[in-house]
Amino acid sequence: MLELKGKVAVVTGGSRGIGKGICEVLAEQGADIAILDILEEDGNKTASELAEKNVKASFYNCDVTNKEKVDQDIAQIIKDFGQIDILVNDAGFDKIELFLKLDPSWWDKIIDLNYKHFIYTNHAVLPHMVERKSGRIINIGSDAGRGGSTGEAVYSGAKGAVIAFTKTIAREFARFQITSNCVCPGPTVTPMTIAQADEDFAGKINRAVEGAIPLRRLGQPRDIANAVAFFASEEAGYITGQILSVSGGLTMF
Repeated sequence: MLELKGKVAVVTGGSRGIGKGICEVLAEQGADIAILDILEEDGNKTASELAEKNVKASFYNCDVTNKEKVDQDIAQIIKDFGQIDILVNDAGFDKIELFLKLDPSWWDKIIDLNYKHFIYTNHAVLPHMVERKSGRIINIGSDAGRGGSTGEAVYSGAKGAVIAFTKTIAREFARFQITSNCVCPGPTVTPMTIAQADEDFAGKINRAVEGAIPLRRLGQPRDIANAVAFFASEEAGYITGQILSVSGGLTMF
């Protein structure tokens, strides 16, 4: 068991899917949880379920692509919980389509949620962590950002940016005993991938990828969450700037 009792974790996109799995695993290790998400019904439900694990859990209705709202809610979390020890940036989405067929109206939406929101939350939380000379930042990237992915050109670019951003934060803030690492999921069962199963192009791509996974199954949210919990723990205190693929062997960089 990784001991996180007495720690406070902020998880973006924690209402459902991978984010919810991360919240559950961190709470099972004893961490109190603050969820930043726009899915209010799911978020409140998840917070209530986490509270049953004997930890403090609260939901904050936050559009993480709005820097002003992120700043306000992070400040409120510090007041409500007294501290932030762990920041997990998970919120994200994608529109799977070949690049020349993807309507440009999607570009900014994909970049804002899959990259710029990471900038906003890091910028809001890091001064607090610097003051305390302690912190764990875990950014959820994607193997699409490491090796590219058909139908995910803009998303891949955004996640590639997250990887580079993670490493730079690791270099700049190591002297404050703050670590910054990135977990890159492979194909994982989430509400988004389930919904995409009925889409002609996206469903075809997802089915083809599933058949290529050496471990012969899609990832589950807790597979990703277990890697996050390790990076959040004291056991990972000498690890920073690293990128970990959790993909069932689909990618081996």
